[in-house]
Amino acid sequence: MNGLRRKRPVFTFLLTTFFAFAAGVIGFFLLNLTAVRPSNLGVRDGRLASCPASPNCVSTQAADREHWIAPISVSSRVAPPIETLVEIVRLMPRTSIVEQTSDYLRVEFRSLLFQFCDDVEFFFEAESDRIHFRSASRVGHSDMGVNRDRMELIRQKFIELSQPSAETSVKRVPANLQRMMAVTQ
Repeated sequence: MNGLRRKRPVFTFLLTTFFAFAAGVIGFFLLNLTAVRPSNLGVRDGRLASCPASPNCVSTQAADREHWIAPISVSSRVAPPIETLVEIVRLMPRTSIVEQTSDYLRVEFRSLLFQFCDDVEFFFEAESDRIHFRSASRVGHSDMGVNRDRMELIRQKFIELSQPSAETSVKRVPANLQRMMAVTQ
């Protein structure tokens, strides 16, 4: 009887911890289900939507340092820039192309565990030969730098595909993109 009394607090603690964890997981799933596609996406007067105050967004057109990221410079190339971006994002896991025109691309990226959605937009500004983009999480406050890292990875791949090489018909996936794809699949 005495041994049962000593084990009861441990059992109660484990049971409470399990239910608290389960409630948190269910809460994340419910939060994700309530997140709807933003209505302010798209290009208006040559501009993408502004970033919210939260740090889970980056944009080439942001006015503040926390959210700003450099646009992608486009050199003279054979393939249209949006087509090159489509080629890149199709290599990335849990990606859906939502809208595509000759100068605009909207993509949804989903996280592995909770399927949180990040809305990513690209706008090719032909006059300046730049690709502006915006990447924002639909829910939450912090994304621990995921949007910025993803956009830098896309920039790197775009630059690689834009540079002429001896292997004209073979396009290689950079090692860090291969690692990212292997880890997140």
